[in-house]
Amino acid sequence: MATKAKYVNKALDAAVPLQHPMKIHEAMRYSLLAGGKRVRPILCIASCELVGGDESLAIPVACAVEMIHTMSLIHDDLPCMDNDDLRRRKQTNHRVFGEETAVLAGDALLSLAFEYVAAKTTRVSPESIIQAIAELGSAVGSEGLVAGQITDICSEGTQVSLSKLEYIHVHKTAKLLEASAVVDDVLDVTKSSAELGKTAGKDLASDKATYPKLMGVDKAMKLAGKLADHAMQELAYFEPARAAPLYYLADHIANRQN
Repeated sequence: MATKAKYVNKALDAAVPLQHPMKIHEAMRYSLLAGGKRVRPILCIASCELVGGDESLAIPVACAVEMIHTMSLIHDDLPCMDNDDLRRRKQTNHRVFGEETAVLAGDALLSLAFEYVAAKTTRVSPESIIQAIAELGSAVGSEGLVAGQITDICSEGTQVSLSKLEYIHVHKTAKLLEASAVVDDVLDVTKSSAELGKTAGKDLASDKATYPKLMGVDKAMKLAGKLADHAMQELAYFEPARAAPLYYLADHIANRQN
């Protein structure tokens, strides 16, 4: 996993060179290269390898997914959204570069994600590239990430059902990372800001819809374990050696501490 993360980091660094206009590229690089677990791009690469592909085939889409994820974090931290000051153990983008630049940095990363897939993908049919771009667009748009975000915003201060909470997290984090969303909710109320690298207790302070709020910490952790177990069961259909990285990811996501 560490080797895959290094490969992703190297590609991301090259994808956003420090060039004119300097301020926007500084802001893009600040958040994109701030660290993080790189779970999403690693998941993308491991999934490609699972069905017989190799790392080089998957890296453009893997980087695009991380660009989109970083955009969502930059925008999510803005004063008009969650108004957060800490992300990945650093000041949030808007605290360093200002709100206007942070918005534009997120916009630029979103645009770059699609450009990167189109320009950098090789040894793949044009039809498959178009399909990948369409899937990315669907995942981030008004029926995907944005749908989850707007439902989350509209649910603040209200009592939501389990089905609505699942809708929020499935759309904000994607179905493959639903277990991670449950664990993230739990960590928000059980860990400190220093341990998390971001502001702890923010969901509670904002009266957001979360799994611990709805069902309690213990039941929420049991749900995360159940989701991870289900993911592992799905992997049983594949060759064990190829599925090994995804087994590791499922276990890591369900048992992570930050």
